[in-house]
Amino acid sequence: MKTKSCLLPLFLILATGLLAPGCATQYQSNSLTGGFKDMRLAPDVFRITFRGNAYTSAERAQDFAMLRASELCLSNGFHHFALLGESQTATPHVFSTPSTSTTTGYASGETSGTIYGNQFRGYTYLSGHSTTTYTPGQTFVFFKPTAGLMIRGFVDKPAEIPVFDAAFLQQEITSQYHLKRK
Repeated sequence: MKTKSCLLPLFLILATGLLAPGCATQYQSNSLTGGFKDMRLAPDVFRITFRGNAYTSAERAQDFAMLRASELCLSNGFHHFALLGESQTATPHVFSTPSTSTTTGYASGETSGTIYGNQFRGYTYLSGHSTTTYTPGQTFVFFKPTAGLMIRGFVDKPAEIPVFDAAFLQQEITSQYHLKRK
């Protein structure tokens, strides 16, 4: 019985570890599991954020924010963009499992003697014991990354500042993550 109770948590931990890489936030519009969000602040300025879940790396979140920046530029007639600002954060989320305790008891008794009329002469023997098993709870901390960008789009490549080629960057990131182009 004790073996089964130990195997289940081990199985769940192993299954989670094997499935975790497939659980990273996909490239999508913001939802319960994360994704990108953007806002146009001026005709050529955009703010983009990408929020990942606990299985998303900070690098993936940053790459997906850059991919969204490329898409926004291309869909608005820009061919290049410059970073005006960027931020990266990792928000901790704590999950705790409850403590448990199980008590198993055993008792036995024996009575022996003789009855004379309405009197009993003899003895009664009782014994028992119990065992309690305590399992403390566990606390897990997960970090959810967020990447933020502020960009300015350009139709022509400016000579005075470093810029990204939106089409090139879009191709590179979609290829690296095996994403289907829209």
